[in-house]
Amino acid sequence: MSENNKEYSDEFILNCRKPVGELGAQVVHNMNKSHEKIALWGLDHLDVGENDVILDVGCGGGVNIERFTDKTNGKVYGIDYSEVSVAESTKHNQEKIEEGQVEILSGSVSDLPFDDETFNIVSGFETIYFWPDLVNDFREIHRVLKKDGVIFICNGDKKDENLMDRMGDVVNLLDMTVLSEKELHDLLEEAGFTDIEVYTSNDTNYICAIGRKK
Repeated sequence: MSENNKEYSDEFILNCRKPVGELGAQVVHNMNKSHEKIALWGLDHLDVGENDVILDVGCGGGVNIERFTDKTNGKVYGIDYSEVSVAESTKHNQEKIEEGQVEILSGSVSDLPFDDETFNIVSGFETIYFWPDLVNDFREIHRVLKKDGVIFICNGDKKDENLMDRMGDVVNLLDMTVLSEKELHDLLEEAGFTDIEVYTSNDTNYICAIGRKK
């Protein structure tokens, strides 16, 4: 969310929260490209097993689902509350869907349509800014993770003393929740995760966190 915001209209930026219609489809296509550096930086911190079953929450345009299928032979699921994102993510991963490795669903992080202890990894790229209740939503992810499974959160911006100067207009327009390293760590801990590690980039505002279900 932090890169090149001034290039876009308010209407375009509003579709970052929940893409709808033709403009929403454009936003989703843009996300696949504009979030690439953030996602690749974050994924360098995540170990993916060759048979891990993975869920990507807020899957957007679906490119991170594709990245996971390159790392695991296990099934990879995507879920998003935007029908536009579900459609675009499905289109992007059509071949793997037909092969049975990928499944894309419509739904909310607050009420995941999966059984307890289903996944080895649950990820969220550039999406927790918009989750309605972070502790309870993290607890819902905790529920669907297997024992020793991990939550992986990756954001392009973090809260610091310069946040509002850097992107205050966008934060206010989208009613974003942008977290500091400590806030992200503490919320994950409150939701029941342990062995929490938070990483930040030396030359950007990128932040990612990994927590484990014991």
